[in-house]
Amino acid sequence: MNEKTILTTAVKAADDKRAENIIALNMKGLSLVADYFLICHGNNEKQVQAIAREIKEKAEELGINVKRLEGFDEARWVLIDMGDVIAHVFHKDERTYYNLERLWGDAPTEDVLSELNL
Repeated sequence: MNEKTILTTAVKAADDKRAENIIALNMKGLSLVADYFLICHGNNEKQVQAIAREIKEKAEELGINVKRLEGFDEARWVLIDMGDVIAHVFHKDERTYYNLERLWGDAPTEDVLSELNL
């Protein structure tokens, strides 16, 4: 399965659980870790867990190998490693603090919201 399909699946899953400020960064040529970072946040621990769980379940339903899921119990910053795509699901306070968008400011953003049929 290609990385765009994985990214779209993760974006739709996050949106289904009302994740806020969904952003995808194209990391090709910038990071050896993944081709895309998906960044979003929830407003409390339960929502963060629901978003992370939905991304993981939808990925697995399509046969996408979820290599790692870290931070789920604390629900402050959950990382879901799907190989070419890594989803970062933050609690809103941690998202502001870590500000991955600024850290990776040279990474172009992908237009993933158009996939959501808003």
